[in-house]
Amino acid sequence: MGTVTLGVSIAVPEPYGSFLQERRAGFGDPAAHGIPTHVTLLPPTEVEAAALPAVEDHLAQVAAEGRAFPMRLAGTGTFRPLSPVVFVQVVEGADECMVLQERIRAAHGPCARELQFPYHPHVTVAHGIDEDAMDRAFAELKDFEAAWTINGFALYEQGADGVWRLDREYPFGSGEPSEGGSPLVPRQVDLTRPAAPSPG
Repeated sequence: MGTVTLGVSIAVPEPYGSFLQERRAGFGDPAAHGIPTHVTLLPPTEVEAAALPAVEDHLAQVAAEGRAFPMRLAGTGTFRPLSPVVFVQVVEGADECMVLQERIRAAHGPCARELQFPYHPHVTVAHGIDEDAMDRAFAELKDFEAAWTINGFALYEQGADGVWRLDREYPFGSGEPSEGGSPLVPRQVDLTRPAAPSPG
């Protein structure tokens, strides 16, 4: 059956998600067109396609044990020179994200894996672009702030075109993935639209 590339994340809700995605595109980051704005819980991970049901069951169990928590973003940070990334900082909710990603990557589970770098929850706004554009992202979003309540997370699958598409949503406390009703996370936006006004 081959393999699939999966990722698990907490999406940034509207209007902040589209705003940061459009800003990322404006800085010249081509990845902006292929992924909703998010906080990663499981980075891109290749698994056997046959293992997907086990992954989904595992994520449902993790979500069933989860509880809603507040998240707040404020200001910018960077991983340079170690990694060419500029990000918006998670200033509230980081500890809860740490616990979730540890449970998702549990050694006994289907998503077990080592990380290239120590886990640090963040929202990427520029990755692998020229230094001047990275500096712009760092400076222009330094006053950005957003806050909301996290009610679950979602599983994404990367297509052959490089675009990450929503597979399933996992609300906290239910033990069941969500395939209908009110979405927990924003859908992929159409970046051909006019830029959204700055929230705040």
